Order: sequence, then structure tokens, then C-alpha cells
Amino acid sequence: MRAAFLPGNDRVEFRAVPIPRPGHGEVLIRVKASTICGSDIRCIYHEHLGKGPEGYQGVIAGHEPSGEIVEVGPGCRRFVVGDRVIVYHISGCGVCNDCRRGFMISCTNEKYRRAYGWQRDGGMADFMIAEEKDLIALPIELSYADGAQVACGFGTVYEAIEKIQLNGNHSLLITGLGPVGLAAAALSRKLGAQQIIGIDVVAERRQLANSLKLCDVVLNAGADNVHEVRELTRGFGVERAIDCSANATARATAIRATRKWGKIAFVGEGGSVEFQPSPDIIHDQKTIYGSWVTSTWLMEELVERLVRWNLHPADIITHRFRLEDAGNAYALMASGKCGKVAVCSDEELAIK
Repeated sequence: MRAAFLPGNDRVEFRAVPIPRPGHGEVLIRVKASTICGSDIRCIYHEHLGKGPEGYQGVIAGHEPSGEIVEVGPGCRRFVVGDRVIVYHISGCGVCNDCRRGFMISCTNEKYRRAYGWQRDGGMADFMIAEEKDLIALPIELSYADGAQVACGFGTVYEAIEKIQLNGNHSLLITGLGPVGLAAAALSRKLGAQQIIGIDVVAERRQLANSLKLCDVVLNAGADNVHEVRELTRGFGVERAIDCSANATARATAIRATRKWGKIAFVGEGGSVEFQPSPDIIHDQKTIYGSWVTSTWLMEELVERLVRWNLHPADIITHRFRLEDAGNAYALMASGKCGKVAVCSDEELAIK
């Protein structure tokens, strides 16, 4: 089968590898859609930043896959051939405290915690192996591209939204309108956020947020953003903020544009931030949450709600590529001048 690897230096390398066979508790999936995450670009595509067990181990790329099961190994208890599935992109040991809570992203077992596309083969191939315990059922109402979006971006944002307890009483600021920020806006709209304000430095992303009507107001990133947000909220600031940018200035804006007793979630990976604890946090009784991916059970809840809301995460996909064109897909995603980028096959490739 064909498979894409990321050797660094902004390159994608294709190799022909044998189609794997599932072992005990594993399934073989025909990959239908595999989307590209910003962390793939930041930590693997440009250069291999992760070290040790957390680093990229030269495996088949892609940690946001979905597809159809074509073979089931011995010992599987739930899924069968023909089932449509999403792959939760971290395979944990299954028995530590975090895994038992469904947060395999936080698995504490250095030997058994392996991320698809990072330490074990991922979804940028015709087929992939996944452990049954890492699978989420994909309802027929959602496309495979919808499912690939749930695998990381939408699931990650849903976790953060749950932590800050967003509801219809709240105005929301989203700093960073890449795919994760757009996902935050789409979910927040369905949860009834009163006003959604987005900020980004990239014109194409601002235009996309406007064209999809995901934000009520979209601002160009700049020095006056805190003042602009406060003007839009009668001087108070927003009740909730989510930073998806990993940019130091944007993170400080998210903190300072949030009103007293407000809650802020940091989702964007990497970077830094500088703020003054007393005036920026302590005196206004604000809370900052760190939020990293999500749990398997909350991802299942999200899938159920997506069907109920008739919300399709694939709507923020702006470009679809064949597997053999994955090099162009990664280059486009690295440019930032796009929404989500997907590598697809079969029926998913035909959707525009």
C-alpha cells in the first residue's frame, strides 16, 4: 500500500509498504479521510521537535483519521467488518488512572502510550491498524471527513468548552481562527453563545470565518484588540475566551479582554505568554484552564450532539487532496492560508 512519511525539512516522502494484518484486539481500517493538524506542521513537518518517547518515530504520518473496518483481529468485542469509525489518536495503556477516565492523551505509561502518526503508524495511508479500544463509532449521518475532524480538532475544542462551561449567557472571544478556532466558533454557536468575536492575523482565515458565519464580529489582530473587544461588550469584556493561536500577544489579549469572574481556556500548543498576575487575573477573579485534547467518552458525546445539531465539522475543510498529493496538502496547511486540509479517498474525495 501507499504511505506518507514526514522526514522533516518541509517534505513528504512516499513509500510502498505491506498492508498490515490486525493482531489481538486490533482492526484493519481502510482510511477514507485523514486531516492535517497544526501540531503535525509545528512538530514534525518542519522539523522533529519532540524528543524521546514523545517524538516522531519515523512512522506513517497522520493522527486524524477515520474510515471503514475491513478486517477484525481476534479478541475484538464491539466493532465488526463494515463499521464506520473514528480513531482517537492516542493509544494508551488502558489501565492507568488517566486511561480509565478515558483520557488516553494523558496516559502515564511510557512503554504503552503511543500516538498514531507520531509513535505508531497513522492514517496517511490506504490502510491502518488501530486498537479497538481507541475507536469511536461514526454514525451514518456524519461523513468520514466529519469524523476525521472529530478525531482531534473538534474533540479538543469541545473539551475546552466544557471546562469553561460556555452557555447562552456568555459572549466569547476566540483568538486564532485556524481550524481549531473555527471549530470553537461552530460548536459555541450551537451551544447558544450570545456573541462570538474572533481575532486572527491571516486575511484568508478571517474571510473564511465570515463566509461561514461562524463569528458575529471578526477582528484583524492588532494592538487595539482589547479595547475593540471591550467596546463590543459595553465596556465589560467577554465572559469566556479560548486561545487557539499559541501566540503570546493573542494569549494576553484573551486574558485582558475577559471580564471579571471570566474563564479562559488555552488550547493552542507551544509559544509563551506574559501577563501581570494581580491586575490581569487575581484582582478580577479570573480563571485560566489548560485543555489538552479530550477523553474517549466526551468524544462519543460530541459525535451524538453533532448529529442532533446537524453540525458537520467537514464544513471548515477548504481543500481535499488525494493521498499521492499529500505533499501539496501539507505545504498548503503550513502556509496557514486555508481552513482545514484533508487527504481523502473514494466518496470523500468527490465532495467539494
